Amino acid sequence: MVKPNHNFELTVNDISLIEDSLNGKIHRRAMSVAMDPTSIYSKNMKKEITEIRDLLGRIHNQKEWYAPASGSLGG
Repeated sequence: MVKPNHNFELTVNDISLIEDSLNGKIHRRAMSVAMDPTSIYSKNMKKEITEIRDLLGRIHNQKEWYAPASGSLGG
């Protein structure tokens, strides 16, 4: 049986590219839904948009945010 790889080595630029691509996909799906909200595909597209937003949220929550140390901005 094949075991999944749990160790990913992605750069900050890789993650940014993934986020940009997913946001583009959300935009395209949202435009399709907006153009024809009664389409038989709209429900599936709305579900996919929600799933992608959830994924983007999980990526965002895994980032480590840094702020300058107190008083390091000069002054």
